[in-house]
Order: sequence, then structure tokens, then C-alpha cells
Amino acid sequence: MSFLIVLAALCFLMFVAYRGYSVILFAPVAALGAVLLTDPSLVAPMFTGLFMDKMVGFLKLYFPVFLLGAVFGKLIEISGFSKAIVAGTIRVVGRQRAMLSIVLVCALLTYGGVSLFVVVFAVYPFAAEMFRQSDIPKRLVPGTIALGAFTFTMDALPGTPQIQNIIPTSFFGTTAWAAPVLGTLGAVFILALGISYLEWRRRVALRAGEGYGGDLRNEPEPFRGDRLAHPLVAILPLLLVGVANFLFTRWIPGWYGDSQSFVPAVIGNPAPVVQEVSKVAAIWAVQGALLVGILSVLLFAWKPVFASFAEGTKSAIGGALLASMNTASEYGFGAVIAALPGFLVVANALQSIPNPLVNEAISVTALAGITGSASGGMSIALAAMADSFIANANAAGIPMDVLHRVASMASGGMDTLPHNGAVITLLAVTGLSHRQSYKDIFAITLIKTMAVFFIIALFYLTGWV
Repeated sequence: MSFLIVLAALCFLMFVAYRGYSVILFAPVAALGAVLLTDPSLVAPMFTGLFMDKMVGFLKLYFPVFLLGAVFGKLIEISGFSKAIVAGTIRVVGRQRAMLSIVLVCALLTYGGVSLFVVVFAVYPFAAEMFRQSDIPKRLVPGTIALGAFTFTMDALPGTPQIQNIIPTSFFGTTAWAAPVLGTLGAVFILALGISYLEWRRRVALRAGEGYGGDLRNEPEPFRGDRLAHPLVAILPLLLVGVANFLFTRWIPGWYGDSQSFVPAVIGNPAPVVQEVSKVAAIWAVQGALLVGILSVLLFAWKPVFASFAEGTKSAIGGALLASMNTASEYGFGAVIAALPGFLVVANALQSIPNPLVNEAISVTALAGITGSASGGMSIALAAMADSFIANANAAGIPMDVLHRVASMASGGMDTLPHNGAVITLLAVTGLSHRQSYKDIFAITLIKTMAVFFIIALFYLTGWV
């Protein structure tokens, strides 16, 4: 019965998200409904002590990233840089390769360490512009961005700095470069099948006479300047964000050490505030990198930006608030569901799968799907099962690098169900609904999940790592 309660809560939240209702409202309803059916006395304590605690904790850490990412994306839009990048890209690769261009830009940014949430804000303006000029349906934008930002550069390519590739290192004693051959071949598998699928969808729309579309929401504002910047100047802020993020990630621990403390007042005797730098260094690095990007746009395109700065940043702030609250609500939902007995039933059942790699892949991707979070699902799975994964792998002669890569790639498999925070953010930013665009995101999700079992089969057939 406890398992059915967890499953019902998950299905309910996916249903309301797909129907277009706000998860800010329905995530706590779904979570607390499950608590009510499990133990009514825990509804209020779970709401205040777990749901709100996790939700507010997420906002405390990540809202500045959402805010700065939204402002950066808006400035890229109103400066005309998005239009300049699109014009330059079309000249180089042609209108027929618009989707591949967007995927590669997303991949460059995420592999450079830029948060996938930031990539959504930064890439959307020129993705929309490129699709409009190429007359490709706008409803295909979310699937295209998802392929570039949420898949192979998030957890398959060796060396990616995304958190999904970092978490396994602490459990398996590996590095971010674990299983380079399997990871690279898995990335090629995802990219090839993903692009093939999206291009097939574009051709179907073309034969049906469907263009970019009309009466759409959150369309980029028209450029009001006299002339467009050179494409190399326009793309410079995006490159600066990636480079600055890389440099700050390395410099910040050296500047601050392991921790910093300060006394928050000069009156009275307050306790000192102690900040563990290792836990926030990556977040500080992204924030600093986005500030560098924002300042570079202001430097290179002050005149057009100044003309629309007030109204543009208002809409960016509204978008950041909505996106961060959506994701934070999902985070709170996942925390409550993971604390219920029904979730333990799922975890225990998954441990009965005999093959070590298949066991790990299904466990991680299933828990990521239930919690709606790649990093959250993987953290829960590895915290509970890493010792058994390692013991079974050692008995079967499987290297820890392979365990790392399978866990990392599996976390980004079924995590992108309709209630996933990144999916909801992507749809909110692009002004599209689940009904319009989730079908393509789900297709990319299936390809990504297949890739995990592709590299498992490849390992058993070849022994490659």
C-alpha cells in the first residue's frame, strides 16, 4: 500500500504538470497528500520541517543563479547579440542545420561548466530567432535545447564539470574522466539518435506546411539598435561565461580556503557565521561568471541595452522567480517522497536485480524519475546502495570507472519526466506547454535512457572502459 501511495503522488504530479497547472501549487499538494495517506499526524511537521526546509534551501543556494542567468539571457536578447549570432551561424552552416547549431552551442556551454538552467536562459533568445528565420516550428525548441544541455554533456562525456558527473567520484573513488571510451561512445550514440529524431520531426512539420507558428508567448523582443554587432563580438559574452566559470572554479578555493567565518554584527555577541567554501565554490563561480557575461554585454552594446534595460530586466526577474520557485517546489516534493516508507519499498525492490550494472542503472534512473531530479535521485541511490554496487562489481571484476559512468548517465535518463524542475523551467522560459513540446523532450529522454544500456552492452562485449 505504501508503494501505491508514492506511485499515486508521482502520477498525480506528472498529470497536473502535463495539463499545465502550476507545480508551485500542486507539488506540496501531491507530497502532503501522500503523507496524509501514510501518517496523517506527520502532515504539518513534514510540510514545515522537510518540504519548506528543502524548498527554501534550494532557493537560498540557487536563486541568484536563476536571476543572473535570466538577466544575462535577456541582455543577450535586447542587445541584438542573439540575432547577430543567428545571422552568422546561418551564413556558416545554413538554415537547414539550425537544430544542430543550437545543440552544439548548448553542448559547448554545459561542457564548459555553465549550469543547464543558465544555458536555457542564455540560448533561448537566439534559438527562437534561428527557428523563426528558418521557419522551423517553435514547439521543437525545448527538445533541441534538452538534447544539447540535458544529455551527453551533462553526464556522458568524460571530464564534464556538471554535478551529475561529480557526485559518483565521492562514492567510487574515481575522477570526472572515468570510463572515457564508454562515455564518449555513449555521447556519440545520444547525439546521433537525438539529431536524427529532431530532424525527422522537422521534416514531418515541413511536409505538413507547419511554420514557426503564431500567437506565441515569451517571444524575444525585437532588436531596436541601428546595426547588429559582428557575430564574433556577439558570441564573446557566452565564451566569457564558460571561461570565467572554469577559472573561478579553480581560483575560489585558493582565495578562501576550506572555510570562512565572520561576525554578522558589531552590537551584542552574535555567533559567528561559518561558510564551508567547498559546498558553495561552484555556485559562487557560476555567479561570478554570469556577472562577467552581463558586464561584457553592457560594455559592447550599451546603447541598445540601455534603451530597453528597465522593462527587459523586469520580465527577466519575473521569469527567474517563476523558474526557481517551480524547481524548488519539485525539490521539496522529492525530499518528502524520499522520506516515505513507500520509497524504501522501491529502493529495496531495485536491489534484487542480479546484474550489477543493470541493477545500478535501473536503480539510479528509477529514483531520479521518482524524485524528478538527476542529482537528487543519484545521491539517494548511491547513499543507500553504493556499498552493494561496489561489492557486486568487485565480485564480477567490473572496474569502478564503469560503475561511475553508468551511474552518471543513468541519473540523466528518466529524470526528465513531466514534473522535473529543469523541464518545467525550460517550458516556462520558452513560453510553451507540456502539451505542445513535452513529446519531443520525452523522446530525448528515451534515447538518453537507451544510451545507458548501450554502454553496458558495449562493456560486456568489448571490455572497453
